[in-house]
Order: sequence, then C-alpha cells, then structure tokens
Amino acid sequence: MTTHIQAKPGNSMSHEAYGARGVVFIHSCPRAVSPHLEWSLTAVFGTSVKLDWSEQPVAPGTVRSEILWQGPAGLGAKLASALLAFTQVRYEVTEDANGSRQGERFAATPALGLFRADIGEHGDVMVAEERLRTALQHASMTNEGLRDEIARLIGEPWDEELESFRCAHEGSTVRVLHNVI
Repeated sequence: MTTHIQAKPGNSMSHEAYGARGVVFIHSCPRAVSPHLEWSLTAVFGTSVKLDWSEQPVAPGTVRSEILWQGPAGLGAKLASALLAFTQVRYEVTEDANGSRQGERFAATPALGLFRADIGEHGDVMVAEERLRTALQHASMTNEGLRDEIARLIGEPWDEELESFRCAHEGSTVRVLHNVI
C-alpha cells in the first residue's frame, strides 16, 4: 500500500538541496478522482506517479493510499498546494525536519480546509510567539476560550476529524504519533 517516490531533480537543483523527505497520507479520495490526483502529483514530483489504492472502509466509495517521498526542501508545501485543488479529499503531508530547517505538517479535510504547522526535530508542533499573542488577543475579544484558540493552533480539530481515517489504515506501514509520553 505504500508507494516510494523520489522527485525528479530540476535544472537548478543541487544534490545538497535534495535532502528532504516526508510522507503523504491520502486518507480518503473518491475513486473517480484518484487518477486526477495522481496526475497532479506527477506534475509536482516530475516523475510518473501510480499509487497503490485500497478501499477506505470509513467512507464507502473512497480509496486511500500513502507515499514515502524524497526530494528538495519545500516539496511538502508544493504537494499540499497541489492537493488543495481536490476539496473532497482528506489528506496529510509531512516534511521531516533536518539539521538546517524545521519540518512542516499539512492536514486537510473537506469541512475544515487546510491546516499548516512548523514541526520540530522531535515531531512537536512549533507555535510562534506572535501566533500565541494573536490567540490571546482573539480570546479576550470574543467569547471563545483560549483553549479553543490553542487547539486550532496545534491542529486539534483536524486530528479529531482524521483519526478514524488513520485507524482504518490497518495495513499501513507508517504510523502517525500524536501522544508522546
């Protein structure tokens, strides 16, 4: 079920700039949309993409797949942007942190839209000070609590919606960790 893809290097890309890696989880995609999604990913990766799809039992009529990818830094954002065109698809895209930059996590659902967060080298969501200050200000000006503001900053609503789709990946070789002790 896991597809491994190495992006094709562009003309101006050095081997040093080619050290990013990550995962794309397509949690649910209408079967009729899946070839279009593959074509879109082919354009981003610069190489043919043929995913190993399996049924998604949580959402009948949809399929799921996952990709382990390698490519240039910033490819995770390009993948998430390409998938954003498919508003009926639930997905997550990660780009691992490395010694020189933080990682990124993107999650999207039809109901919530796109979420993006910086990810530290240990997998923690990193929230910038200014975003926390804005959350404090917004909570004080509205009837919404600070807990709700912080939950949105760390992607909790997206995690809650995607959890049943993650658990349905019984044959998955990659697990998303969300509770670290």
